[in-house]
Amino acid sequence: MHAIEPYYSWRNNYIAANDSESPFFKREYSEFTFTNSVYDHLIHPQWDEFGSQTLFIKILMVNYDLHYCVIEMMGEWNDLLYNDIMFLYRDVIESLLESGIKYFILIGENVLNFHADSNDYYEEWFNNIADGWIVGINFRDFVIKEFEEANIDYYISFSGEFNEFVWRNLLPDQLFEKVNSIVTKRLEI
Repeated sequence: MHAIEPYYSWRNNYIAANDSESPFFKREYSEFTFTNSVYDHLIHPQWDEFGSQTLFIKILMVNYDLHYCVIEMMGEWNDLLYNDIMFLYRDVIESLLESGIKYFILIGENVLNFHADSNDYYEEWFNNIADGWIVGINFRDFVIKEFEEANIDYYISFSGEFNEFVWRNLLPDQLFEKVNSIVTKRLEI
């Protein structure tokens, strides 16, 4: 797991540590010192910790003009034992909401598992974006199933075209436009 690093090709467009509105502003990283782990597996030092013991993220892009952000995720999303959604919402998402972000793209290729608890924070997040949306792309099928069984798919759009989404060959604004187009089509049905 230590070799899985966050997507880095958009660093010319955005770096969260350089963004004064980012919850990770002025964070310093090491390329050589591995300090974080998911259970007993060290992870790449570029992943950001936000209070969870098993889930790490990287804000890949924030566009304040278009009101969207792209967040890549890594590890086990465990609301049951560690209340990961509370930390994610309170320590990351609220800051983004205060900066006018209302469209959230969550990349879940490296989310290894999900354990549900309450959906209160998902509901609060959803209610605080009014005409925005939350989309999860490339989450594993069994992880999506867990989200669906907990009725969290009411708040986060998964599945369909978002399951095997090719995004790495797109620029950030292109990704946003493509996801927004799919969400808009779904809402028109």
